[in-house]
Amino acid sequence: MIPRYSRPDMVAIWSPETKFRIWYEIEAHACDAMADLGVIPRENAEAVWKAKDVEFDVARIDEIEAVTKHDVIAFLTHLAEHVGSEEARFVHQGMTSSDVLDTCLNVQLTRAADLLIADLEGLLAALKRRAIEHKDTVRIGRSHGIHAEPTTMGLTFARFYAEMDRNLSRMRDARAEIATGAISGAVGTFANIDPRVEEHVCDQLGLVPEPISTQVIPRDRHAAFFATLGVIASSIENIAIEIRHMQRTEVLEGAEFFSMGQKGSSAMPHKKNPVLTENLTGLARMVRAAVIPAMENVALWHERDISHSSVERMIGPDATITLDFALARLTGVVDKMLIFPENMLENMNKFPGLVMSQRVLLALTQAGVSREDAYAMVQRNALKVWEHRTDFKEELLADADVTAALSPEEIEEKFDLGYHTKHVDTIFARVFGD
Repeated sequence: MIPRYSRPDMVAIWSPETKFRIWYEIEAHACDAMADLGVIPRENAEAVWKAKDVEFDVARIDEIEAVTKHDVIAFLTHLAEHVGSEEARFVHQGMTSSDVLDTCLNVQLTRAADLLIADLEGLLAALKRRAIEHKDTVRIGRSHGIHAEPTTMGLTFARFYAEMDRNLSRMRDARAEIATGAISGAVGTFANIDPRVEEHVCDQLGLVPEPISTQVIPRDRHAAFFATLGVIASSIENIAIEIRHMQRTEVLEGAEFFSMGQKGSSAMPHKKNPVLTENLTGLARMVRAAVIPAMENVALWHERDISHSSVERMIGPDATITLDFALARLTGVVDKMLIFPENMLENMNKFPGLVMSQRVLLALTQAGVSREDAYAMVQRNALKVWEHRTDFKEELLADADVTAALSPEEIEEKFDLGYHTKHVDTIFARVFGD
């Protein structure tokens, strides 16, 4: 992933230096387990740990791989250069490359998941704070982009909170599912390595043994992991789209913070563009782009092929780095977002009283008017407001059919804004708890 959309902690997980360090730990812990079982001499296992403080030379490993055309062999050759050929002769005994590669990948994905979980927790804190702050800030709800009925800005933030809280649960589940390791040897039968070696290595790396591997860890786990990243990315876009809509000039109910010295356009100095949330929409597309390849990786030939390998070398870093950046960016947007309550009320009253149409419809039916007739009575008055910007309540009061069923006082009561917010506390209790 390009540096523009990267944060250092997540990038570090995917660096060659980190990868080779994990490879080394897998091999060293495996030697320890084999020594405990009496399979290899204890002194050879201890000799491997002489490299525990070594900074593995990435360029040297690449140089060896240019000859061997095999990355794991290149690493093992380089490890022997530090440990000694005789001392390292039992390294990788009974193992196959996928034991190292797959176990390492899952260590990296679990570490990435830990950062993403922390990111989600930070975003949830920001969403909760803004929801409570604007619990009673009334704004118009929209369906199909058209004014519907009143809601509050707090409810908008609360529903995003609830969505991201579900994503936090999904991310925790995805971490648990991906946190497996396999040290099972060729085709996964443990023919040349004791299953207790796998158990020890996994325990040391914070993983659980894969119940049954072939020569690889089953890729349905990875598909579920990347699918979860895709769902989270879609939720990011869901929030970003709402903020982008709110920042439109003719709406302007909320906006990204615009810092001193910031420029919105190279041509038009007046511009304040929603560049961060537009960027989040684009980043969400890139995270979702990893989902289909991850699912296609599930179907491998027999006990193993490497069609998944090139895919995962790209989508592993790119999807997690991008999502980490996107979550942090969205948290910043939510945290500093500007809210304009006066504009919300002005927008709601653009067609005076029109958003109360359902209340009047229901009152008419309760007064004995058929639903079909009541709908026609309300709609004909509502259309006048659409076309002429008149006051909906005044139109109703001037309609003899309406006033035959409802008194002026009953009509007036139907325009109480508090009617629409009376259950906000109940919803908040459901979302945030008592």
